[in-house]
Amino acid sequence: MRVLFVLTYYRPHVSGLTIYVERLARALAGRGHAVTVLTSHYQKDLPYEENLEGVRVVRIPVLLRISKGVFMPSLPWCAWREMQAADVVSIHLPQVEAALVTMLARLNGHKPVLTYHCDLEMPPVWYGKLVDRLTFWNNLAAAGLAHTVVAYTEDFACHSPVLRHFFHPGRAGRSKVKVILPPVVIPEPRADAVAALRAEVGLDGQRVIGFAARFAHEKGADYLINSIPYILAEIPNIRILFAGPYKDVIGETIWYDLQPLIKAYEPYLKFLGTLSASQMAAFFQTCDVVTVASINSTESFGLVQVEAFMCGTPVVATNLPGVRQPVSMSGMGEIVSVADARALAAGIVKVLKNREKYVRPHEAIMRTFDIVRTVDEYEELFSHNSRVRPRS
Repeated sequence: MRVLFVLTYYRPHVSGLTIYVERLARALAGRGHAVTVLTSHYQKDLPYEENLEGVRVVRIPVLLRISKGVFMPSLPWCAWREMQAADVVSIHLPQVEAALVTMLARLNGHKPVLTYHCDLEMPPVWYGKLVDRLTFWNNLAAAGLAHTVVAYTEDFACHSPVLRHFFHPGRAGRSKVKVILPPVVIPEPRADAVAALRAEVGLDGQRVIGFAARFAHEKGADYLINSIPYILAEIPNIRILFAGPYKDVIGETIWYDLQPLIKAYEPYLKFLGTLSASQMAAFFQTCDVVTVASINSTESFGLVQVEAFMCGTPVVATNLPGVRQPVSMSGMGEIVSVADARALAAGIVKVLKNREKYVRPHEAIMRTFDIVRTVDEYEELFSHNSRVRPRS
């Protein structure tokens, strides 16, 4: 099959969405499919077209960017051209042009497959509510035009303001939404890499709390930092490691907004920046617990939870639809109230004091979150939605 993925940002941009599509695209290319990613030329030093590990990446010129949204006047022509050469079109939301791209796919004779990664909730800026409403109607139109909509979990699909219009569990043939667990893979942690990270940061005698995400408003980093006094009351020697981009994240100012708080707790914090896959494996195994402190439905799962499980590390996650599912499915952690520093601290302390209770066999985690099954399900879905092309 010739598969076309359409999304706003792709690698080297780091987010759960880009990592998801990268893993899926590379896996399908490895199975012999011709895979193209159509995305934005969001960074000037990136090539407009290149091949990344078997995946053809085409980047569309960006005229201007407002927060995380980009304006690409040539998108309709570029999308139409790539759709003509594709057998199946896979569109990934959030995306400003979602309804437009889905309509173009329909006009081109495709049965578009839409993967709905999360709802969008803007940070508390003056135009945030307007963008949220426009995005809602855009997403609703795109889902209506799509042939199939993929969600990570039933839990999120039932609660999403967009997906619940199309998800009808137990009613065969009525539900447009198909649930497929996300693709998760991480290298085996190396003991020498773990030892090197512990020595570099100076973690002897410390209990290590991990946070793996972009430094963005919805990720709840401020609640984790504000939980420090409550944790210290029970466990005195702690260090919080932040893995992921934190300065100049696209569309975010929270790193600069939180500087007074960061400086107040500086001795307990260490920012590692963006890490490679092997470095992330060492990071997860270095941590005694990993936190997913997200505060709204811009987070719908948290791939890092499963990555932590695969490295033997339990998680404390907030009680959001979808986000609570990895811990519920595995038993490897605690679920705590949303946007509550004291509750987050209580969950962290509980796991740190009883860590062995939360660790599950590696084989059981791998069976539950098997990337081969995820790719199989996507491959079957794409095959069923592939455009029938006449022989030349």
